[in-house]
Amino acid sequence: MVELSNDDKLVLLQHAIGKYEDENTLLEKLKTILEQKDIDRGIATLIGTQRVRRIGPDMLQNNVSHIGELPEIPAHIKEIVDNL
Repeated sequence: MVELSNDDKLVLLQHAIGKYEDENTLLEKLKTILEQKDIDRGIATLIGTQRVRRIGPDMLQNNVSHIGELPEIPAHIKEIVDNL
């Protein structure tokens, strides 16, 4: 597992959701990078802060109308996002 700050994990999740809106696919891709509890906690935080929304039972979407653009990817997690 990669050591990432909480903010890094949230940015990683937002960009991963941009690539894979299906929650099951998203979990499959992220399970080698983050622990399950970090993924679940991050998704709950992003939904709670309205940066991500559920658009179906297993579909997530970045709430671009609320947050504007996605946050910039820090250099140390760009490779992780690119390899998802």
